[in-house]
Amino acid sequence: MTRPFRRHQEMVSNIVRAIAGRQTDVRDILAAVTPGGGKSLLPVIAAARLIEAGVAERVCWIVPRDSLRLQAEEAFIDPVWRTALGHRLTVRAAENAPDPCRGLQGYVTTYQAVAAAPELHLAEFQRHKYLLAIDELHHLPALSDHDNLINAADETAWSHSILPLLELSAVRLLMSGTLQRTDGKAILWLPYKQPQGARRTREIDFNAESWAIVGYSRRQALAERAVLPVTFGALDGDAEWRDPLSQQRTVDSLSQSGELAHDALFTVLRTEFADSLLRVAYRACRDHRAARRKAMGAGPGDDTRGLGKLLVVAPDQATAWRYVESLRSRFPIDLREIMVRAAMSDVADSQEAIAEFRMRPFPAILVTVSMAYEGMDCPEITHIACLTHIRSRPWLEQMIARATRVDPHAGDYDGQSALVYHPDDPMFRSFRHQIETEQGTKARVPKRRAQHALPLEGLDRERVPAITPLHSNATALRFDTVAPGPDFGSPSPSTPADGLHAQPGLPLIEPPSIAEHRLRQRIGQMVAAQVIEDEDAHLIRRNSGYHAYNAILKRVLGKSRAEMTLAELEAAVGWLERNRLSDHSALIDNDPQYRWSSSKRGGTIRLGPHKF
Repeated sequence: MTRPFRRHQEMVSNIVRAIAGRQTDVRDILAAVTPGGGKSLLPVIAAARLIEAGVAERVCWIVPRDSLRLQAEEAFIDPVWRTALGHRLTVRAAENAPDPCRGLQGYVTTYQAVAAAPELHLAEFQRHKYLLAIDELHHLPALSDHDNLINAADETAWSHSILPLLELSAVRLLMSGTLQRTDGKAILWLPYKQPQGARRTREIDFNAESWAIVGYSRRQALAERAVLPVTFGALDGDAEWRDPLSQQRTVDSLSQSGELAHDALFTVLRTEFADSLLRVAYRACRDHRAARRKAMGAGPGDDTRGLGKLLVVAPDQATAWRYVESLRSRFPIDLREIMVRAAMSDVADSQEAIAEFRMRPFPAILVTVSMAYEGMDCPEITHIACLTHIRSRPWLEQMIARATRVDPHAGDYDGQSALVYHPDDPMFRSFRHQIETEQGTKARVPKRRAQHALPLEGLDRERVPAITPLHSNATALRFDTVAPGPDFGSPSPSTPADGLHAQPGLPLIEPPSIAEHRLRQRIGQMVAAQVIEDEDAHLIRRNSGYHAYNAILKRVLGKSRAEMTLAELEAAVGWLERNRLSDHSALIDNDPQYRWSSSKRGGTIRLGPHKF
């Protein structure tokens, strides 16, 4: 089947077609797409047209976090879009190793990776003509402003490393769900109008030379049924805490807490109020899943997609673990770790947890601090428990967008919903007001606050109040559905929307990084199998041959598995199916590393007819 282009996708397609046909001098495309509106197809559209025309030879897609690299690979191998666009391009999630493309047409990397090895990426751009796609560009501050940035040393380093790539690339596709930074600073590379008089609004210059600017607002996305309307469940409550002077402070209503709102919010996120909000969100998601099972005729134990999932965003890791234990206690012991997963920086398998949450029926609940919000493509999320102190508009917009994606497995559009539960504090109310009334192409330069004014950005982790939470209670719950917000441009006629996932009955194509990982594991298993077989045949000593056999394989194939392309890994599997490593042990006879290892183990190791 084919899928219709949405308005912004059609516009980008027309622009890159003009670039490919040498009909325009545009080389910079800015796509301001409301979170959840479908940015991930834009690099595929651009690469398919530009590489075919020879304007670019390869594509590099830079994303803000590691968990988004797999999604970028998936966008290129989506079978429906490959057919619709007529492309055969594949990109891989690259580490900072030589030859990031490994024989493919491009690679996906992160801001952090580029900053860690800028010379590697610079050399790659000097060798080939690149289409550079940057996701969530607002993370990169303009370097002229970096001296005044607060706590943005990492972001400034990203800008320094990525700027040369911007300068060298043949075409640039710059994407963001928001065209403003929380600190009000300029964004790297964007064309801004010169300020007029005392005006304090920074505006994008739509007429900048060689630029094409595409907008896709929340209103347009809703009109095209590309995203779901959001319903907010605002929970009010009271709170009691001890301030830094050990004085007891209280508020009877979080929504009316005024200048005490920050301390009250800090308290409720860590005491009984949070447990109440978690319970409300959990029950709502549970009831939603039960209703979906009934409507689909699915049994309680069926692995069914499209039931709905719950994302919990916590204020810090210690509190997140408390939330995890609270949620797990609601399940039978054998299901607790299956149904509720955690994705945080101190969890070794966070990336695996996020991938499972996105791609499998279980887990149904994911608890995170800040790893799994921006750009995570999991259309099954129907409920969010917003238990974070962060109140910046871009951050919250990204978070709520996790629930607004249309789920192709969840039935008709009209039957889908996005429900966000949150504390009813004044900062969140202000955020609601902003997204309903402010234009998405302008960034207001923050004014200096009076000493007791209430900031809208919320608490930074370094400015957590030195208070002692005592207790809190949830008192009232109210629901509101967010208004669409202003247009970026004129709305387009309604068009049926569809998700960016493979439809039932279509073959699933494996992303390159997943295939590479699978093949490396298979090779490791095949090497280990030969070691065990030779141990049982008394050809080598027990527990002594695995590293030696790996060294033999590396000598035979000329490189390590970590450096191999996908095709080379497949060839290595084929070679191991036909050959015995012990027959090639002479390749390491003169390697002192293995002579030393064998002597330390108390004797030589027999490898077929050879010794070392």
